[in-house]
Formats: sequence, structure tokens, C-alpha cells
Amino acid sequence: MKRRVILDVDTGVDDALALAYAVHSPELELLGVTTCFGNVTAEEATRNTLAVLESLGEGGSGRIPVVEGAKETLRRGEKPKYSRHVHGEDGLGNALKTPPQGSAQPGNAADFIIAEVRRRPHEVTIISVGPLTNLAQAIERDPGIVPLVREVIVMGGAVGVPGNVTPYGEANIVADPEAAAAVFAAGLPLTLVGLDVTLQTLLPRTQLDVWRASGRRDALFLAEMCEHYMGFYESCYPGLGGCGLHDPLAVGVAVDPSLVKAEPMRVTVVTEGEETGRTVGTAEGEPKIRVCTAVDADRFLKHFLSRVV
Repeated sequence: MKRRVILDVDTGVDDALALAYAVHSPELELLGVTTCFGNVTAEEATRNTLAVLESLGEGGSGRIPVVEGAKETLRRGEKPKYSRHVHGEDGLGNALKTPPQGSAQPGNAADFIIAEVRRRPHEVTIISVGPLTNLAQAIERDPGIVPLVREVIVMGGAVGVPGNVTPYGEANIVADPEAAAAVFAAGLPLTLVGLDVTLQTLLPRTQLDVWRASGRRDALFLAEMCEHYMGFYESCYPGLGGCGLHDPLAVGVAVDPSLVKAEPMRVTVVTEGEETGRTVGTAEGEPKIRVCTAVDADRFLKHFLSRVV
């Protein structure tokens, strides 16, 4: 039986890779894609999501619904600094040449999450690869969905390693720490796919030539956006020769949980001061979530490349 999934994104480059991976994985039934501020504005994340789906042949009426969500943080009413230096001015490595033809479905992402979970109790997996604002809003509006969610898989956090936007915090958590704190404390069956494992993944630059040689529309689009993304990585890590596969690993865990090893921990989020956004994992206390601590990176990469285009 397929795993029914909502993919919650702030579509930059690695979100686009995750989206392609999910669409091409027969184990998953993509119920919808919800969008949030993060790498770009919520409006731009929606536009980018529609563009990626159209490049994959999944755009248009009757296809996978896209529902726009949070435009600002849960408590602070802030719009964070966007990651245009990482993902390009358009969020897709400056590869978006024409706007998508489709449009988002009416409604709000939090309400969409609530409706799908209520419609399919114990069946819906939420894969969140952006700030956790949409999910936090859904829980606040309808706390009764918590025991009805099959699983939540979050790309976020840095429990045992340094952060990537501050010495303490990972980007998705730093973008809305109060939302992350609320989600981690809700008692959801949650797996945290953080920098502890995603930093061990690498999409090699040589793969871009393979995608270009295929001549496929979707492969050419992904190759062009990854060119910019890899340029950012090279500026930070000279000689790396590629980029991390942060968001795609969260999709990989939904498809094949054996790709990672995880430990049960209580995870809290620092919401004030210099360490804002830091994720602190402890063996004591409840509720526990599964924190990924190891990944079979080679097997994951092979699986990802076999699916993404």
C-alpha cells in the first residue's frame, strides 16, 4: 500500500530535488504540496513548486494540488532573511525562465493539512522540509489531529553537530523556532532528519552532465538550478565538488526508513538569545521523537539518482 504524503516546502533548489524524488517514487501517493516562507517568500515558494511540478508533467488541473501557507513566523510576525545567496534570486538557482501556467488551490496550508488528516486518519505522513509554521498552525487550530497523523518527517535541526546559518542552528528551525518548539512538543510520531545526517550526503557535480546529456526537460531544469546551488557550496567548502541533499533525504526516509538509524530523544528548541534555533536532544523527558544519527549515504544516493529523473 502506498504511503499517503503531504510535502510541506519552501521551494528552493533542494526542495525541488525532493519534490522530483517524491513524484517519481511509486511507494508514495502525493496528496498535495503545501508551501511556506523560508528560502523565499511563500508566494515565490508556491510559484516555484508549480513550476517544478509542471516540469515533471504533474502540473495543471486535476494534478497534485498546491496550497499556499504561512507568510510569516508563528509568534513573532516576522519574515526572515531569505536565502537568495544560496538558492538564487528566484529560489531555483536563477533557472526559472517563464512563470508556471497553473495556480495554487484556494485555501490555506494549515487547513489543508487538517482536512487531509481528518479525512484519512492514521494514514497521512507529513514530510516537512521548510520552517514548521504550517504544521504548528494546523496543530493550534485543531489539536485533535495529533493522534491521527501516521508520521511526521522533518528536515531540520542539528542535534549533535553545529548549525548551518548560525553556530547553533539549522536554517529551517532558525526561521521559526517557536513553530519548531510547538511541533516537537506536540506528541506527534516524529522523525527528525537533521544536519547530523544530511551533511553526510552529497550530489556530485558530475551528475549534472549526466542529466544534461539526457536532454529531458525535467533533468535540464534540475541541472541548471543545481549549478548555482553547487557554486554556493563550493564557495563555502572549496573542493567539495557537489552539494548536500538535505530535503531529499527526508523523502528517502519516507520511502525506505532503513536508510537511517535513529535514537529516541526529547528535543527542545532555544527560542531566545544568541543560541536561538538550537535543537537540544536529551535522553530524559517526554515526548520523545526519533532523531536520525546515521545514514547509509551511498545507498541513499544510488536510490535518489534512480528516481529523481
